[in-house]
Amino acid sequence: MPNQATARALESDIVSRLAKFFPEASPVRIPIKLSRIHGNGQGNANGCGTAQESDSVLLQETVIEYGTSREVLFAIDRPLEFGDRVLIESHDRSLHTEASVVAVQYHPERTVVAARFLKPVPNWIVKL
Repeated sequence: MPNQATARALESDIVSRLAKFFPEASPVRIPIKLSRIHGNGQGNANGCGTAQESDSVLLQETVIEYGTSREVLFAIDRPLEFGDRVLIESHDRSLHTEASVVAVQYHPERTVVAARFLKPVPNWIVKL
Protein backbone atom coordinates (compact mmCIF):
# COMPACT_ATOMS: atom_id res chain seq x y z
CA MET A 1 0.00 0.00 0.00
CA PRO A 2 2.81 2.55 0.66
CA ASN A 3 4.00 2.21 -2.97
CA GLN A 4 0.48 2.92 -4.23
CA ALA A 5 0.26 6.05 -2.06
CA THR A 6 3.64 7.23 -3.36
CA ALA A 7 2.59 6.65 -6.99
CA ARG A 8 -0.69 8.52 -6.35
CA ALA A 9 1.19 11.50 -4.88
CA LEU A 10 3.62 11.60 -7.83
CA GLU A 11 0.74 11.49 -10.32
CA SER A 12 -1.05 14.31 -8.54
CA ASP A 13 2.21 16.30 -8.61
CA ILE A 14 2.66 15.97 -12.39
CA VAL A 15 -0.97 16.99 -12.98
CA SER A 16 -0.51 19.99 -10.67
CA ARG A 17 2.27 21.21 -13.00
CA LEU A 18 -0.20 21.44 -15.87
CA ALA A 19 -2.85 22.94 -13.56
CA LYS A 20 -0.62 26.02 -13.14
CA PHE A 21 -1.66 26.99 -16.68
CA PHE A 22 -5.32 26.94 -15.58
CA PRO A 23 -5.57 29.54 -12.76
CA GLU A 24 -9.18 28.64 -11.93
CA ALA A 25 -8.36 24.93 -11.48
CA SER A 26 -9.30 23.36 -8.15
CA PRO A 27 -8.30 19.92 -6.85
CA VAL A 28 -11.27 17.55 -7.19
CA ARG A 29 -10.20 13.83 -7.28
CA ILE A 30 -13.17 12.37 -9.20
CA PRO A 31 -12.84 8.79 -10.54
CA ILE A 32 -13.87 8.52 -14.21
CA LYS A 33 -14.00 6.25 -17.22
CA LEU A 34 -12.25 7.84 -20.17
CA SER A 35 -13.05 6.79 -23.74
CA ARG A 36 -11.66 8.02 -27.06
CA ILE A 37 -14.32 9.18 -29.52
CA HIS A 38 -13.80 8.00 -33.10
CA GLY A 39 -15.03 9.93 -36.11
CA ASN A 40 -16.50 13.34 -35.51
CA GLY A 41 -18.65 12.21 -32.54
CA GLN A 42 -21.23 14.79 -33.63
CA GLY A 43 -24.23 12.51 -33.96
CA ASN A 44 -26.00 13.98 -36.99
CA ALA A 45 -25.00 16.26 -39.88
CA ASN A 46 -25.94 19.53 -38.15
CA GLY A 47 -23.65 18.82 -35.21
CA CYS A 48 -26.42 17.99 -32.73
CA GLY A 49 -26.28 14.90 -30.60
CA THR A 50 -23.54 13.15 -28.70
CA ALA A 51 -21.19 10.27 -29.23
CA GLN A 52 -22.87 6.91 -29.05
CA GLU A 53 -21.29 4.10 -27.06
CA SER A 54 -20.30 2.43 -30.36
CA ASP A 55 -18.45 5.63 -31.40
CA SER A 56 -16.09 5.44 -28.44
CA VAL A 57 -13.46 3.03 -27.17
CA LEU A 58 -12.60 2.80 -23.48
CA LEU A 59 -9.06 4.04 -22.86
CA GLN A 60 -8.91 3.50 -19.12
CA GLU A 61 -10.23 4.46 -15.75
CA THR A 62 -8.47 7.40 -14.14
CA VAL A 63 -9.06 10.29 -11.74
CA ILE A 64 -9.79 13.91 -12.55
CA GLU A 65 -7.18 15.60 -10.37
CA TYR A 66 -8.13 19.22 -11.13
CA GLY A 67 -11.10 20.92 -12.72
CA THR A 68 -12.48 24.27 -13.77
CA SER A 69 -16.01 25.04 -14.90
CA ARG A 70 -14.91 24.15 -18.47
CA GLU A 71 -11.90 21.82 -18.19
CA VAL A 72 -10.71 18.65 -16.49
CA LEU A 73 -7.10 17.64 -15.87
CA PHE A 74 -5.96 14.05 -15.41
CA ALA A 75 -3.13 11.60 -16.10
CA ILE A 76 -3.37 8.44 -18.19
CA ASP A 77 -0.93 5.76 -19.28
CA ARG A 78 -1.86 5.99 -22.97
CA PRO A 79 -1.06 8.78 -25.40
CA LEU A 80 -3.58 11.44 -26.35
CA GLU A 81 -2.90 14.38 -28.62
CA PHE A 82 -4.10 17.95 -28.94
CA GLY A 83 -7.56 17.98 -30.52
CA ASP A 84 -8.44 14.36 -29.65
CA ARG A 85 -12.02 13.96 -28.48
CA VAL A 86 -12.89 11.99 -25.37
CA LEU A 87 -15.97 10.88 -23.48
CA ILE A 88 -15.71 11.51 -19.73
CA GLU A 89 -18.01 9.52 -17.45
CA SER A 90 -18.09 9.50 -13.65
CA HIS A 91 -18.98 6.17 -12.09
CA ASP A 92 -22.41 7.43 -11.01
CA ARG A 93 -22.86 9.08 -14.47
CA SER A 94 -23.50 12.49 -12.89
CA LEU A 95 -20.74 13.62 -15.25
CA HIS A 96 -21.20 12.24 -18.77
CA THR A 97 -19.86 14.58 -21.42
CA GLU A 98 -17.60 14.97 -24.41
CA ALA A 99 -14.42 17.03 -24.32
CA SER A 100 -11.55 18.00 -26.58
CA VAL A 101 -7.89 17.77 -25.54
CA VAL A 102 -6.49 21.31 -25.21
CA ALA A 103 -3.14 20.62 -23.51
CA VAL A 104 -0.82 17.63 -23.15
CA GLN A 105 2.37 17.02 -21.20
CA TYR A 106 4.29 13.80 -21.76
CA HIS A 107 6.10 12.13 -18.85
CA PRO A 108 7.74 8.70 -18.69
CA GLU A 109 4.88 6.18 -18.80
CA ARG A 110 2.22 8.88 -18.19
CA THR A 111 0.43 11.50 -20.27
CA VAL A 112 -1.04 14.50 -18.45
CA VAL A 113 -4.07 15.95 -20.22
CA ALA A 114 -6.32 18.97 -20.01
CA ALA A 115 -9.62 18.50 -21.84
CA ARG A 116 -12.28 21.18 -22.42
CA PHE A 117 -15.98 20.32 -22.42
CA LEU A 118 -17.61 20.65 -25.84
CA LYS A 119 -20.86 21.87 -24.26
CA PRO A 120 -21.48 23.64 -20.94
CA VAL A 121 -21.78 21.28 -17.99
CA PRO A 122 -23.64 23.22 -15.29
CA ASN A 123 -22.73 22.70 -11.64
CA TRP A 124 -20.33 19.83 -12.20
CA ILE A 125 -17.82 21.55 -9.94
CA VAL A 126 -18.94 23.66 -7.02
CA LYS A 127 -16.56 26.01 -5.22
CA LEU A 128 -17.34 26.87 -1.63
